[in-house]
Amino acid sequence: MTGSLLSDGKLLSSDVIHYMIPDWKVVQDYLEILEFPELKGIIFMQTACQTVQHQKGRRQYNKLRNLLKDARHDCILFANEFQQHCYLPRERGESMEKWQTRSIYNAAVWYFHHCQDRMPIVMVTEDKEAIQQYGSETEGLFVISFKNYLDNFWPDLKAAHELCDSILQSRRERENESQESHGKEYAEHLPLEVLEAGIKSGRYIQGILNVNKHRAQIEAFVRLQGASCKDSGLVSDILIHGMKARNRSIHGDVVVVELLPRNEWKGRTAALCENDSEDKALGDPPSEPMPTGRVVGILQKNWRDYVVTFPSKEEVQSQGKNAQKILVTPWDYRIPKIRISTQQAEALQMCEMPVNTPGNPWKVSPEEERERKDLRETHLVFSIDPKGCEDVDDTLSVRTLTNGNLELGVHIADVTHFVPPNSYIDIEARTRATTYYLADRRYDMLPSILSADLCSLLGGVDRYAVSVIWELDKTSYEIKKVWYGRTIIRSAYKLFYEAAQELLDGNFHIVDDIPEFRDLDEKSRQAKLEELVWAIGKLTDIARHIRAKRDHCGALELEGVEIRVQLDEKKNIHDLIPKQPLEVHETVAECMILANHWVAKKIWESFPHQALLRQHPPPHQEFFSELRECAKAKAFFIDTRSNKTLADSLDNANDPNDPIVNRLLRSMATQAMSNALYFSTGSCAEEEFHHYGLALDKYTHFTSPIRRYSDIVVHRLLMAAISKDKKMEIKDNLFSNKDLEELCRHINNRNRAAQHSQKQSTELFQCMYFKDKDPENEERCISDGVIYSIRTNGVLVFIPRFGIKGAAYLRNKDGLVISCGSDSRSEWKPGSLQRFQNKITSTTTGGESVTFHLFDHVTVRISVQASRCHSDTIRLEIISNKPYMIPDTELFHQSSLLLKSDLVKEVTRSVEEAQLAQEVKVNVIQEDYQKYCQTKGRSLYTLLEEIRDLALLDVSNSYGM
Repeated sequence: MTGSLLSDGKLLSSDVIHYMIPDWKVVQDYLEILEFPELKGIIFMQTACQTVQHQKGRRQYNKLRNLLKDARHDCILFANEFQQHCYLPRERGESMEKWQTRSIYNAAVWYFHHCQDRMPIVMVTEDKEAIQQYGSETEGLFVISFKNYLDNFWPDLKAAHELCDSILQSRRERENESQESHGKEYAEHLPLEVLEAGIKSGRYIQGILNVNKHRAQIEAFVRLQGASCKDSGLVSDILIHGMKARNRSIHGDVVVVELLPRNEWKGRTAALCENDSEDKALGDPPSEPMPTGRVVGILQKNWRDYVVTFPSKEEVQSQGKNAQKILVTPWDYRIPKIRISTQQAEALQMCEMPVNTPGNPWKVSPEEERERKDLRETHLVFSIDPKGCEDVDDTLSVRTLTNGNLELGVHIADVTHFVPPNSYIDIEARTRATTYYLADRRYDMLPSILSADLCSLLGGVDRYAVSVIWELDKTSYEIKKVWYGRTIIRSAYKLFYEAAQELLDGNFHIVDDIPEFRDLDEKSRQAKLEELVWAIGKLTDIARHIRAKRDHCGALELEGVEIRVQLDEKKNIHDLIPKQPLEVHETVAECMILANHWVAKKIWESFPHQALLRQHPPPHQEFFSELRECAKAKAFFIDTRSNKTLADSLDNANDPNDPIVNRLLRSMATQAMSNALYFSTGSCAEEEFHHYGLALDKYTHFTSPIRRYSDIVVHRLLMAAISKDKKMEIKDNLFSNKDLEELCRHINNRNRAAQHSQKQSTELFQCMYFKDKDPENEERCISDGVIYSIRTNGVLVFIPRFGIKGAAYLRNKDGLVISCGSDSRSEWKPGSLQRFQNKITSTTTGGESVTFHLFDHVTVRISVQASRCHSDTIRLEIISNKPYMIPDTELFHQSSLLLKSDLVKEVTRSVEEAQLAQEVKVNVIQEDYQKYCQTKGRSLYTLLEEIRDLALLDVSNSYGM
């Protein structure tokens, strides 16, 4: 057991004033509090961990394992039962609980002396007798209750105190209920003392309930356990027929069974068919009767192996005193509904989550109205997002001031108002670190009541925001001054990107698709339309000037392949739609980049050694080698000495006859980039803060706190900086440089995992889209492709229509090479391949020859290559060395996408990630893999697979095959 809990090289912090050792009961009941990162210097004894494993089951035990493995938590495991001087044998007649407490205390004494009596040890226990017996026995070793420990050592940890009080209250209620029900959990069950006496006398039988998952409603068996197996004389399991006979028990419960009279015993088949006559009707011989009984009590509930969801807050409130027993429905329909006991139902469901229901709508509080700047009546605030977006992080505003200057505002959802530091929601959000966006769904970082409702800056409702407001010169747009603070806003319009672009272009017919205009009279409609069109136009003009300044400093406009999966009503894949760029994307993005830049400067100035920023280091020059060589094929020169020279070179690398060339070159530049990373400013020098891709000296993430935990940290830093400027007390405890650096590592890892998941999800749906299509006859399986890299036995091809990149072999498995006849159609013939720098030539033994150059357009057939051992992959096959002639219907479809696509991805979700989108070059080793891997590094199998795939992998620094 302990071997699976030990972590490699994990040590306790040296800056604590004491070590804390929790007793087995504390670990069992207060594990949620022990998970708080503020609690440091915790030593978990093997005895306590084994008790959790045996008493609480796999779910709680796995939580403890994860806590011990997590480098962010300052705790270790001590295998006291394997230590010669710590192990104590259990005395005759001694209860298990007393022995466990005595063992842990004895190990604590040894550990105190092992530290040469220099480090005080605090043992926390819920055993009052142990506190009285051991409290003053060893000087320097203190034995106190967990409640006293929190009161004395962590008085400011509010969330921990609330949770502790809730657990104690729950325990008192359960004890009272237990006394009232004489030890039985449900009214239908017999009291515990009756069950125990009945088992000893042989009247009742003890065993583990085993439910048939295929016939869960009608069939279950009790596997005999312990003395019941020997004393009952039974040689088979006991059949439990029907839900009523199971009497509230579920699969895995340790139950007590009363046998029915023998004349009521059923055969298994008869039990399924209700009576033997139906057996005969079915033509089956009647089965032999087997012992049959009913459940009269439950000795131990099984809460393992179930995926459950909590009911709503209102449902918990309606249960009142019984809120500790919650009926839940698992996500997996194959698992029956179960009743779960929790020691913190009230704390989890009532203390932190705000309510916003028709009967109890959420409102702005008078206190917040006094403390915040109210923009509801003075500013035209609106959002621009993809269609159907629910989690609206940001809104914009622009207006003319009385002095003639302009005022630009970026207003971001005030998540930190609803998510206090170290609250339950905050800890969960910190663990998740980001929202995961997959092809057909998303997994939110925050609960939906916040992410899709109260924090989301929806149209026509009052919301809390954190705003950055600039005063700009009316002609040059130079920034005169800036204001940061908390505000109250009411967004006037929730626009989608295509509608905003239409208004920007002067196409006002789109107004009918904007809900806020539908019920207006003509005069009001015209006035509001003119106001909105002016605001969008002015924002776009400001964004162009901001972008021009960054371009002058070397900001890069890179290319990432973004695909949207379009699903029909039945969730079937209808189409794959590539991102269609619009100018309003850049307008919104520039405003967000501006806000992130100014907030970065502000928090760094206030907290130079503990601010969370985002750096993007310059790429290694050798990664640009393929980009430079490919550009030469079109007589372009790419200067990669700096971001400015690279940006200028890419701007000049335009082929007027083929715009795809510039897209591919920018995509190659993207592939060569390093990853942008979060960091703490106290961990590196200021010259390393620079963001290469955005050409900014300081940058952070402030504009998406609903989706990124980094932004929540930045919001708290900004609020602390404002309080510092006002000489006010800083309310939130900020992360130290060390803790912030650890948090940044965690967030960076989660971000990489999210990007990898999104990439895999897109690839999965691409395969699903083509899997059911006949590649020989389906029109959409034939598409135009562009060659962007040459290999020794094939080429790499980009399919603009579907955003697919992949390998197309010119030599097949049989050693035949591709040949194209006079009609340009390809076929396989004996021959050879000859690779050059920018081209590859296939020559048959008959003398026929065909050459493929970089950036040639070819016709490609798309199919899916299935595998029994690996995931399906897209297979590309060149069927003609000529460009694909798009049918009229397909041409119309693509042109309509360019104009009316309502599925464009949201740029503001991750501004520079959209610009610096790249494939992760280093695979993150998953925890489950590490757990079972024999070596510390990547497996030999993975290495061999990568070597095999190098032949046609799209890597930025690939050598000849």
